[in-house]
Amino acid sequence: MTSALTHHPFIKMNGAGNEITILDLRGTGLAVRPEEARAIAAHPSTTFDQLMVLFDPRTPGTDAYMRIFNTDGSESSACGNGTRCVSWYLLDGGERDALNLETAAGLLESRREGPLSFTIDMGRPRFGWQDIPLSRPQTDTKAIDFSFTTSNGKTLSHPACVNMGNPHAIFWVEDVEAYALDINGPILEHDPIFPERANISLVQIVSRDHIIQKVWERGAGLTLACGSGACAAAVAAARNGLTGRKVRVSLPGGDLLIDWREADDHVRMTGPVALEHRGTLDAGLFQDLPDGR
Repeated sequence: MTSALTHHPFIKMNGAGNEITILDLRGTGLAVRPEEARAIAAHPSTTFDQLMVLFDPRTPGTDAYMRIFNTDGSESSACGNGTRCVSWYLLDGGERDALNLETAAGLLESRREGPLSFTIDMGRPRFGWQDIPLSRPQTDTKAIDFSFTTSNGKTLSHPACVNMGNPHAIFWVEDVEAYALDINGPILEHDPIFPERANISLVQIVSRDHIIQKVWERGAGLTLACGSGACAAAVAAARNGLTGRKVRVSLPGGDLLIDWREADDHVRMTGPVALEHRGTLDAGLFQDLPDGR
C-alpha cells in the first residue's frame, strides 16, 4: 500500500532509444523491491526498459554502485545504454570527464566524448558454455548446436553465444524484420538451453564495418536498443570472421560504435544519450502494492 520511494526524484532518459529511468538512492539507505520496479515501469511517465538505481560505492575508487532492473522486476548485471545515461547524470555540469561505476558484473569505466556522447568500457566478453551460461556442453559457442522453428515456419539455427555481463544469443539472418521477434523472442528467451534466460538478437551483416541488429531483451522485451547486445553482436561477428573488430551497429533507436580491442580484449561502446524529463515518484504508482516496509 505504501513505498518509501514515494516522492523520490527520478530522471527519465534514453540511450539510442533504449528507455532508461534513473533513481539516485545514494545516502538514503533505501532500496528497490522487484514489485516497486514493476510499478514504476507500468506508468507512462516513468516507464523503462531498464531502471538504473544508484547506491553508495562499495569499492574504493568507484563513484557509485548500480543495480539494474528490467520491466518485469528481474535484475540485469549490465546495461551499456543505461550506463551512458548514468554517466551524463553524474558528470553533467562538472569538470570531470571520467567515471568508475560498479555493477554485479564488475567495474565499468565511462568517458565523456561530448555533451551527449559517452564511451563505456564493457569489459571482456566470455565464451565458455558454462560462463554464458548454457544448459549443456558446446564444443564451439561461435555456433552452438541449436535450432528453432519460428511462428511463420522459418528456421533460426546455430546462434553465436556470448556473455557481455548478460547472456546473449545471436542469430545471423538476411533480414532482421523477417522473423517476428516480438512473437519468437519470448519463446527463445525462455528456452531450456538458456538456464538464466537470454537476450535474443537477429543480426544482418551489411559490410565489414556495419551490421543491423534487432534485440529481444530478457525481462524487458522488444527494445529500440540494447548496449550489451550490440557489444555481443559485434564481438560474435568479428569472432566468426564476418566483420572487423570495429563496427557500427544500427538498431531501431540509433547507431552504436563498438570497438573490440585486441590490446586488452575489452569491448568499448560509444553512443548518445538524451534527457526526456525529470519528476518525482507519485504515491499513486505504489497504491496497489502490499505494505512491505
